[in-house]
Amino acid sequence: MTLAIGRETLTSGSCWTQREVTATSGVGVTETVAVHVEGLTKSYGDVRAVSGIDFDIPRGEVFALLGPNGAGKTTTVEILEGYRKRDGGDVLVLGHDPGKGERELKKRIGIVLQSTGIDPYLTVSETIAMFSGYYPQPRPVDEVIELVGLSAKRAARVLKLSGGQQRRLDVAIALAGDPELLFLDEPTTGFDPAARRGAWEVLKNLAALGKTILLTTHYMDEAQHLADRVAIIAAGQIVAEGTPDTLAGRDVAKTRVRFHLSRPRIRSACSTASSGGRSTTESSWTDSRSLGRRWRTSISS
Repeated sequence: MTLAIGRETLTSGSCWTQREVTATSGVGVTETVAVHVEGLTKSYGDVRAVSGIDFDIPRGEVFALLGPNGAGKTTTVEILEGYRKRDGGDVLVLGHDPGKGERELKKRIGIVLQSTGIDPYLTVSETIAMFSGYYPQPRPVDEVIELVGLSAKRAARVLKLSGGQQRRLDVAIALAGDPELLFLDEPTTGFDPAARRGAWEVLKNLAALGKTILLTTHYMDEAQHLADRVAIIAAGQIVAEGTPDTLAGRDVAKTRVRFHLSRPRIRSACSTASSGGRSTTESSWTDSRSLGRRWRTSISS
């Protein structure tokens, strides 16, 4: 059985390409939910990494898992990718149980790890073409290069790319198979502000294509800029979930502005008197924190 999920539009220079997106249904697949997680648990010895979390990700949504190191973000994503076995709970990814390692699921997802190993002597286009060959219906290499903004570097070898450009190549590799669902594990960690903004634009382009994206991050501003919904995870538990503008009650709370005044002293008067070869400067100062209070100082020279 084949379900038409939708259509996506890609701009490449002045050319527009429209392609049909289809997916083969698996057990329990729906047209609206890409990821279903219920009661997920995972422990490493005595350490409970994930403690019974629940969430759903609709198709076409950008969903962010936000939390500090050790919160359980990467463990959760690795379980959804099929890389790590879970201890308990129910998980469906595009209608499949990722724990079974089914080929049908693997060809429909793309993964951007925290760090990757790519042949440094291949060019950008050669690298993407190599990974495209692993998939039955890959996206054209030129389209992928254009989408991630590496057109000017298509003939450059990987070892000549900057850190931000290498991260764009990681995203390009994940897109090579034209996946329906993308996992991005802390894609901008270690980036300078300019590189982070560039990566955000790439991810915005992916969201505009209707891709479902699961993003993990340390940064609230990144989650707010990219995600449709955010789940905050701490100590293996989801402690808050919602759209970025509703987390912590920000949609109903009154705005409170706080500021702290420093204590520069503003000179208000000065007079100089001379006596016996000595000059005395008398100054009156006003403290900005305690208006009305005045000090008198004398400086001898």
